[in-house]
Amino acid sequence: MNRPIKVVLAKPGLDGHDHGAKVVVRALMEAGMEVAYTGLRQTPEAVARIALEEDADVIALSSMAGSHLPFCEKLKPLLEQAGLGGKLWMIGGNLPRQDHARLRELGFRGVFPSSSRLDDIVNFIKANVP
Repeated sequence: MNRPIKVVLAKPGLDGHDHGAKVVVRALMEAGMEVAYTGLRQTPEAVARIALEEDADVIALSSMAGSHLPFCEKLKPLLEQAGLGGKLWMIGGNLPRQDHARLRELGFRGVFPSSSRLDDIVNFIKANVP
């Protein structure tokens, strides 16, 4: 790749907890990635639009509010319609173990519970973006 990996990181829905997202943004930037942080309270439509506008390699969500499954179910077809189905989709945050398989079924290859290490997130992206 001739340019830095481009990541769009969004906070879905009414989730107002963004400290962890900002820590991840900083770690990704320190790893040489270009990161567009959308800020709080994004809709699925806004995430898909921003990812397309930013020409993102990675679409990442940070969810602490428990609405991750319905949000991801709405986001998936929007990303696919926008031609972003081949991009790396990730989600992190307060993600109960029983939801991990469903998130992966929806196309989120990277699932990182809040206890995940920053190095693991960075290395996963580098290993999965050509």
